[in-house]
Amino acid sequence: MTHFDPTPSDFLMLGTCDYPEHVPSDRWAPYARMQAELGLRFVRVAEFAWSRLEPRPGEFDWAWLDDAIAAYAAGGLRVVMCTPTPTPPAWLIRAHPEILAFDDQGRVREFGSRRHYDFASPVFREHSRRITRAVAERYGAHPAVVGWQTDNEFGCHGTSRSYGGASEAAFPAWLQARYGTLDALNEAWGNVFWSMEYTDWAQVKSPALTVTEPNPSHVLDYHRFASDLIASFQAEQVEILRELSPGRFVTHNFMIFESGFDHYDVARGLDFATWDNYPTGMLEFFAPPGVGEDLKTHYARTGHPDLVAFNHDVYRSLMLGKEGLGRDGEDTPNGFWVMEQQCGQVNWAPYNPLPAEGAVALWTAQAWAHGADVVSYFRWRAATMAQEVMHSGLLRHDETPDRGFTEVAGLDLTQFPVGPVPARVALLHDYESLWIYDQQRHAAGLSYWAQTVTYYMALRSLGVDVQITHPDADLSGFAAVVAPAITLVPADRAARWEAAAQGGVPFVFGPRTAFRTPGGATWSNGQSGPLSEMTGARLLQYDSLRPSVTQGVTGAFGTVDASLWAESYRVTGAQTLATYVGGPLDGQSAVIRHGNATVIGAHSLDLIRAVLSEVLGGAGVPLLDLPEGVRVSRRADRTLVQNWHPHAVTWGGLELGPVSSVVLGGDWTPTEGKGEQGE
Repeated sequence: MTHFDPTPSDFLMLGTCDYPEHVPSDRWAPYARMQAELGLRFVRVAEFAWSRLEPRPGEFDWAWLDDAIAAYAAGGLRVVMCTPTPTPPAWLIRAHPEILAFDDQGRVREFGSRRHYDFASPVFREHSRRITRAVAERYGAHPAVVGWQTDNEFGCHGTSRSYGGASEAAFPAWLQARYGTLDALNEAWGNVFWSMEYTDWAQVKSPALTVTEPNPSHVLDYHRFASDLIASFQAEQVEILRELSPGRFVTHNFMIFESGFDHYDVARGLDFATWDNYPTGMLEFFAPPGVGEDLKTHYARTGHPDLVAFNHDVYRSLMLGKEGLGRDGEDTPNGFWVMEQQCGQVNWAPYNPLPAEGAVALWTAQAWAHGADVVSYFRWRAATMAQEVMHSGLLRHDETPDRGFTEVAGLDLTQFPVGPVPARVALLHDYESLWIYDQQRHAAGLSYWAQTVTYYMALRSLGVDVQITHPDADLSGFAAVVAPAITLVPADRAARWEAAAQGGVPFVFGPRTAFRTPGGATWSNGQSGPLSEMTGARLLQYDSLRPSVTQGVTGAFGTVDASLWAESYRVTGAQTLATYVGGPLDGQSAVIRHGNATVIGAHSLDLIRAVLSEVLGGAGVPLLDLPEGVRVSRRADRTLVQNWHPHAVTWGGLELGPVSSVVLGGDWTPTEGKGEQGE
């Protein structure tokens, strides 16, 4: 047990990311005191410190980190220690350049920033285990260390896959273990097409630099292979940390909409997930179609509420049902963390505006409402050197408190009790479907994330709390299941869904559902393959629409215009609820229902929202009619009402100031009417 108060907190806790190696040692103790006075309880350290911990091969310098940890402990802070593997030092890279990864253009990704390694490199794996063991032996039993973060941001900067070197060399053996024979591989990939058949495992390379589009099945398996590498890399570190640091939590800080690996697999073995939340940068890089330049401008200083909320729900849900240390061990929380929370300008987006006044407090409250037990701000003091000098911290470069510091100081954490998020609606999310969907999008501007987030935005606009769920999870306890873009549906998955639907759970499916086999081909009997009996229909036509072209849809849910994608169905038992109007799909089925399965073929936020409102209302899920920019989230018998607008809003009997939130009782309901938005 630690010498800290072992009584778990009943409320949200706060932390920060600090870099003692970046500042003189006489700043460590004053910083720790300031952090504690601000109400911070955790500090994360040393994820990028390998060159300081081991300046030369086998020569360790622990003294500086010993003293820094002692300063944090004296200030009453709990330390989250990191394995420093995201930044292998120059001496290691120059001695073993084969550690470096290759990009998809066949170029070596050089030393000089971070994440410069290939997960398959046996040399780097050896050094990863060695430095992890050394750090864990030094600090694993330290009374101030309450937990560990492995590495840092797997996949950041497109580093989840290497397309040459050690990874490419290891790929054939992975395929042989998966398929057994070349005949099986050729059959699964459809390699008779374009004479792509292999006669020797050594002939198989990475799916890069092909003359035109690579075989999508080849791409899918390379993504699976690379994901397995990350999972095994992390498992090696976790095993060492469990051995040498018992009783401490182990986590990893995942990223915004990261697509490079299967997070469900990589998270196995952790106690809880954490992620790094940068709302303004997220808006620039990940806004789906429909969040155009007007909305990007409107939310430039806050980010879009639903993009942030989606990631919170992904990482809260990633570990649900996982037994970790929990709140009765070492004063560690068991909900997810925001390990890095933006608290000012970032430095990496195309545009990096100053967040609005109130944004840091709003982001913190939203994280709590979606299940976060800790919010940790990046970073303590703004860096005065190298790549991140334009990135803000709680302190400015000159050590004076920045705006984020002031907002954190003003938080009343007793408003934010810990407890469950009462999500009754499951939204299904699957990385293999993501990979195969995005390999052949067939519509510029539409992606797996764009389609999935559009359904999520519709749910949030209805005031619905959402659990992001793996499609193979037990779905029987949900009031409804929404599957926006699960393109890859094996027969056993279809059978489980059908059983849940027969048990009374309504399903809503989006376009391209069950279009693919597990190998990445299409079903020989057409979409929806093994799901066809459940949906009572088969695919008739699909239409990829230019941004300037729309497709009318009319029926039980009114008349709307769809954009980017429209597909129609040949019903074999289903009821048609809406049809297309005009164009080549005129008169064909656009929305169908068969028992508890509803399928939406057209991409339209208004149509999706209308269908979800009808299905969820029928399932007994309470709904709200929220105006744009106002969101409601619930946790621990409290309700958080948020206004993400830069202007005041009157809604539901509440007066909401610009960029603000209010915590109300869990039984609160708005008065009738949407209210007005005031400038």
